[in-house]
Amino acid sequence: MLKNFLKKLSLMAVLIAFSATVFAAEEKVVNVFNWSDYIAEDTLALFEKETGIKVVYDVFDSNEVLETKLLAGGSGFDVVVPSDTFLGKQIMAGVFMPLDRAKIPNHGNLDGKLMEVLASKDKGNQHAIIYMWGTTGIGYNVDKVRAILGEDAPTDSWDLVFKPEYLSKLKQCGVAFLDAPTEILPLALNYLGMDPNSLKKSDYQVAYDLLKPIRPYITYFHSSKYINDLANGDICVAIGWSGDVIQAQTRAAEAENGVNVAYVIPKEGAVLWFDTMAIPKDAKHPENAHKFLNFILKPEVTAGISNYVAYANANEASYPLIDKAIMDDPGIYPTAEAKKNLFSGIVFPPKIDRVRTRVFTKLKTGQ
Repeated sequence: MLKNFLKKLSLMAVLIAFSATVFAAEEKVVNVFNWSDYIAEDTLALFEKETGIKVVYDVFDSNEVLETKLLAGGSGFDVVVPSDTFLGKQIMAGVFMPLDRAKIPNHGNLDGKLMEVLASKDKGNQHAIIYMWGTTGIGYNVDKVRAILGEDAPTDSWDLVFKPEYLSKLKQCGVAFLDAPTEILPLALNYLGMDPNSLKKSDYQVAYDLLKPIRPYITYFHSSKYINDLANGDICVAIGWSGDVIQAQTRAAEAENGVNVAYVIPKEGAVLWFDTMAIPKDAKHPENAHKFLNFILKPEVTAGISNYVAYANANEASYPLIDKAIMDDPGIYPTAEAKKNLFSGIVFPPKIDRVRTRVFTKLKTGQ
């Protein structure tokens, strides 16, 4: 009798395990982890309607937050959006699965030249697609900056934020810096005429020496808060990402609050970056993840996102569908002249990454 009971128990266990496996395989869900304020209002609903796959959507506001989750393993996400330099490190760490191009027929819509640039971090473009791209420059309140510094305010130069004589005066109306050593330190080095991707430890002390005198005038370090603060007039200057500042500009215009926000790529040069979409190796729904990437690459979908978030994309087939105001905005699609002074990051050795993190932490804390 005990033997029969154990047999039945064993059979039940097998059936439960089999059912769980079938359910997992058939579960119509995809877990997406994206930057905040970085998708059109209707994108997810359109995907769900077209595929019947439910999107569980969560957001972050720094590459460091995403990387911590990915390297710890078991993040639970099926699609993530790392920036290119972080993507490169994470590929080396074996975080992502290779994409199955056969399941992403819209991959052919991507700009070959931009994908070649990305290939320096993702050899053969095996692991990621370009989602959006942009620059890191200066967003500012035109009227407040002009009122404080006068008509000759150096708004076309990094002098505006890196020289104490200017930033000390702008402190009164609020100054925000990105909470990102991978952005601020290369910008400081480039401003000094040095290699923005320097592998010399001593160079980061030089960057710190430039930034330390202006630290008292920086209101806060944050990588998303500045959007609404610029739009509402709560700050007047921010080192920020192109589309974020344009979003602030749009929100201010929609609110009709009298705040005039502008974005500039300073004449000394700026960071050019790509945000990518990739599938973690331990994703529980890789089939659905591939469907999501293919959907994002539909021309009308990518164009809709660019039109909403005010970021450039790499989907050539979408260009005719993008609002003219977006395509013609040099803050979003830089001019040929501005492109000459853009630079992209590299994948740094861990020891240099640690140096950069220490220097930036020291800057933020003042210790």
